[in-house]
Amino acid sequence: MFLAEVIGHIVATKKDDSMRGKKLFLLRPQLIDENNPAAFRNGVNTIVAVDNVGAGEGDLVMFCQGSSARQAAGLKMLPVDAAIVAIIDSVDVLGNKVYKSN
Repeated sequence: MFLAEVIGHIVATKKDDSMRGKKLFLLRPQLIDENNPAAFRNGVNTIVAVDNVGAGEGDLVMFCQGSSARQAAGLKMLPVDAAIVAIIDSVDVLGNKVYKSN
């Protein structure tokens, strides 16, 4: 599993029938900064993920990829490679608060 910020949403009016009604978000992975373990740094890639928990733009979320993504509720038979499985409340690293939701 990985952490990411929801940085956008995707609208696709023509898609596989099994994907109807599924929200798609654009994620920017968040990594612990090696130089400052009390802070995140942006990952270099961007991920498209199906939202399974009601996330929104600006949220810090946990997502999984590959066959693990299809283990999330209601996604077993869908053609997905990434799924949002949690909205993060807080992150602590080495005793430092890295993130706290509003």
